[in-house]
Amino acid sequence: MFERFTHGARATVTGAVEHAERAGAGAVTEEHLLLALLDQVTGRASFAVTALGLTDRRASVEAGLAEARRRGGMTRADAEALAGIGIDLTAVVSRIEEAHGEGALRGGGGGRRRWSGSPSFAREAKKVLERSLRIALGRGDRFIGEEHLLLALTATPGIVADVLAEHGATYATVERALYGDGGADQDRKAG
Repeated sequence: MFERFTHGARATVTGAVEHAERAGAGAVTEEHLLLALLDQVTGRASFAVTALGLTDRRASVEAGLAEARRRGGMTRADAEALAGIGIDLTAVVSRIEEAHGEGALRGGGGGRRRWSGSPSFAREAKKVLERSLRIALGRGDRFIGEEHLLLALTATPGIVADVLAEHGATYATVERALYGDGGADQDRKAG
């Protein structure tokens, strides 16, 4: 699959590995893929990210990701579902942090780790890479570009898609920024 990646998509994957290493993470996650995409200054995904205002609101995006990590990776939909049965996730997180310290639900083992090699990719990050291939094929593209990675991040349920949606970057808005109104029908079944 990686032989189909454009230079920009490869740079995004490499950047995601670097973000994971700097964070001392045990694996590359979809969050690292998003941060690497936000680092890009050229390419179609960079254009879409800028057009949607994510470049100017990067700090807000990162704060949204940090808050989701604080909730143990639970999405807003998870929190709403729990609230529907009378469970206040914010109160649960606060009680856990009172007992075990701030960020107890973040996971990742806490300490920074030195790599003996490249970190592996978490299951969710692998799903994003696979979905980017399906999106590219659905559009009739013979390559996987960083734009396909961005679309895949918005189409893969989880905290990254939630945070992007909170900032106005849904699959539909990203697709419109990338392809205009004419691109909306091409990959309806790919995602």
